[in-house]
Parts: sequence; structure tokens; C-alpha cells
Amino acid sequence: MSQMEAAELEEVRRAAEGDDRALAALLQRHYAFVYKYLVKVTMDPNAAEETVQDTMIRCMENIHRYDGSSAFSSWMITIATRIYIDKTRRKKRENGWLDMIRSEAIRRFRWQFESRNEEWTDVMDAMTRLTPEHRVAVLLKHYYGYGYDEIGEMLGIPAGTAKSRTAYGLRQLRKELG
Repeated sequence: MSQMEAAELEEVRRAAEGDDRALAALLQRHYAFVYKYLVKVTMDPNAAEETVQDTMIRCMENIHRYDGSSAFSSWMITIATRIYIDKTRRKKRENGWLDMIRSEAIRRFRWQFESRNEEWTDVMDAMTRLTPEHRVAVLLKHYYGYGYDEIGEMLGIPAGTAKSRTAYGLRQLRKELG
């Protein structure tokens, strides 16, 4: 064991015994390393920042569990990775629930539409699979006839963004309709 590793183990021991300065020094020293790792994992600086904060809290709560069998930074990376995986799983479950709720709402909407003897077309069905941003842009442009400048103004976005959302929405509709 090197002197540096021994010094870090001593710092961890002091932190586990309640030395706030030792704990703060440990976390500060490894913060950037864990953050940079999480940026690469998440590909999203905001998600990385949120996850590194959660990691620091978890490390503070569990500092007494660090046993020195690996580098302290490896222990932190393990915690960060587990938090990231848990968040990803939770988000998948939530998205699954939202998809179920959304598909049920679409079924109800379609039934209401057809019960009033209004035709539910393949285009309407395909429109339900667009994101709200793209669906709104396509509807405003091609159903209601607004110009890109007007759409941009209505949505608080640049006209170019309105145009690209509309174009993307149309590409997706064409793909859906074959």
C-alpha cells in the first residue's frame, strides 16, 4: 500500500468517525472524477450533475461501509453506476406506465370520435405516435394553414425550429403510413 493510499484510508476512517473536514476533503477531491465519468455514461451534463449529487449524498451516508478493498474512487464510481442504473430502470418503468395511459387515452379518444360518426383515419392514428411538439407543428402548418413565422410566434420558438419540427413530423408520418 502506497503512502497516498494509506493517507486516504486514514482520511476515510476519520470521516467515518464524524470528522466533517475529512469527509469534505474526500468528496471534493473525487467530485470532478465522478462527474466526468457520469457525463460520459449519461451523455447529459444535467443528468450527470444530478447523479453526482446523489452519489455524494450516498457516500456521506455510507462512508462507514467503505472497507478499503478497492480505491475510494472505485467505490464512488460503483455507487454512481448503481444510482444511474436505478434511475434508468425507474424512468423505463415510468415511461411504460405513461405509454399505457397514453394508449388508453387514445383508444377512448378514437371511440369518442367514431361514436359521433366522425372518421378515424390512418393519418389520425399515425399522428398519435408523433411527439406533441411535432404533432402541433404539423397540425398548425398543414391542417390550419399557419406560416412558420406564425407557428414560431405561437409556440415561442424560432421560425426555423417550427419548420424543422414540421418537416420531421411529416417524415415520421410518411414512415408510419408506408
